[in-house]
Amino acid sequence: MFKYILMVFTGACCYGILSTLVKLTYREGYNAAQVSFLQALLGALVLWIIVFIKEKSKLPFRATFPVLLAGAAIGCTTWLYYLSVQYIDASVAIIMLMQFTWITVALDWLILKNAPDARLISAILFILTGTLLAAGIHDTQKTVSLKGLLMGFGSAVAYALYIVANSRAGLQIPSILRSAIMVTGAVLFIAVVNFRLLSTGITTSGVLWKWISLLTLFGTIIPPLLFARGIPKLGASLSSVLMVAEMPVALICARLVLHEQVLPLQWAGIVLMLGAILYLKANRK
Repeated sequence: MFKYILMVFTGACCYGILSTLVKLTYREGYNAAQVSFLQALLGALVLWIIVFIKEKSKLPFRATFPVLLAGAAIGCTTWLYYLSVQYIDASVAIIMLMQFTWITVALDWLILKNAPDARLISAILFILTGTLLAAGIHDTQKTVSLKGLLMGFGSAVAYALYIVANSRAGLQIPSILRSAIMVTGAVLFIAVVNFRLLSTGITTSGVLWKWISLLTLFGTIIPPLLFARGIPKLGASLSSVLMVAEMPVALICARLVLHEQVLPLQWAGIVLMLGAILYLKANRK
């Protein structure tokens, strides 16, 4: 059990790096549609190359469609989250994204009939409290864009749908092939919803590909591989709690790389969230 907990936790930490990388990419003049599409496309190409080299299994077409839909959900998550950062502060955007924790538990309960136990509910309450502290909303007196908030919440709903779908869809498919199919679903979703914007072309440069390569590695290659192995073993609810690790990693990266201020109460929130994860992991083998 610990091996799968570590997989999901590590995948979430990788996602935490993305917001900092995206901000650096925006400074080069690119937008959410371009960044999310190139990231997903490069990730899909790399994963399919690995599949053709290492995986000898035949593609089970009947089981492919649900996996593509799960991939579309994570593609939607990435695009909406990257877009929300253009309208609201990163700290507010991450608050909205972190709502996927309770949304996932609710969907897991309503759709898959997996009722949460008292331990999980307690961990979620601590995590939500830690999220509010870590995001620094106590120090935010700015006008917030409703459009940005809705996009951030939409990314949380899409993330929750991805976690639930990933816990059930295409479990008979080998992990690497399953990851390649999912990322392909993400590419298709982002391409369709941004067709008009992407059809005008993307001006690429060496600097852009540097950031896209890092975004692809930490957002489209490593996490899907880890999640494809770990989430089906742990279930949607427990996985959603572990994936909150994205939040403290995002704040630490912002502090170290972007030199953004992180207040003492924000560090307290990070400690509270990590403590909740350790509490949840205790006595699990």
